[in-house]
Amino acid sequence: MSKRRGFTLIELLVVIAIIALLMSILMPALRKVREQGKQVKCLGNIKQWNLQAAMFTQENNGQFWKSENGASCYWFIRYMDDKLKDWKANQTWMCPSGQKPVQMANGTMIASFNIYNAWGIFTGSGLGPNGIAGSYGINGYCLVPQGNVPPTATYESGVQVQYGWKTAGEPGSSNAPWWTEALRFDLWPRETEKPADSEFAAWSGNLMGRCCINRHQGTVSTGFMDWSARRVGLKELYTLKWHKQFNTRGPWTIAGGVSDADWPDWIRPMKDY
Repeated sequence: MSKRRGFTLIELLVVIAIIALLMSILMPALRKVREQGKQVKCLGNIKQWNLQAAMFTQENNGQFWKSENGASCYWFIRYMDDKLKDWKANQTWMCPSGQKPVQMANGTMIASFNIYNAWGIFTGSGLGPNGIAGSYGINGYCLVPQGNVPPTATYESGVQVQYGWKTAGEPGSSNAPWWTEALRFDLWPRETEKPADSEFAAWSGNLMGRCCINRHQGTVSTGFMDWSARRVGLKELYTLKWHKQFNTRGPWTIAGGVSDADWPDWIRPMKDY
């Protein structure tokens, strides 16, 4: 009698079922490992920027890069070293979860702008041969206004210039962010602005919404003015000292009386601060 060769249909189905079960168990674990890798790389980028900023401020009396256009304080990138500006050569501009610029060098916009996009590409005088683009933004309250700007002049957010951070290493700098993941290159958070209603949509007229973005499981990689770097919870952003008058016990903090019902649905389950 000839020996049976191969598998029966029942045996094949059992093997397929076992493989499917293993995949259902392993895939979430693999996604978690992949996301953890992105978080590590993102925080590593922030630490590299901390080194660059520390060296710059040491050579410039503790001050950060200069701004342009008086108190509005944008396009500070023009005053960076050329090697830092080039987003194609300097990969620390890009978070692993936000690498596609929303605008091409020719000005063409992509179909939709969401939290996984980078800002840019912007071109022009002083912005380098490849223009500028990135996934991170500077705390505008740290920039040095150009020209004869009176202390009572206001930033984009309405905060007076006199309440901005003048130099790195000032008292309270361990809770003062200078660089974080963002949808724009300059940040002017207000303690009164709630997060965006949609989790994945880009900010629109919301200054806190430029950096309150859920790229990494409820956190953003952030560098502080004492050159520390860590992951910051999205709700925790409201407790950081963005400028000297920023109310860290504002309406979107536990101390300020925020309730679960106040938060948009997507951020509600995240840790409170």
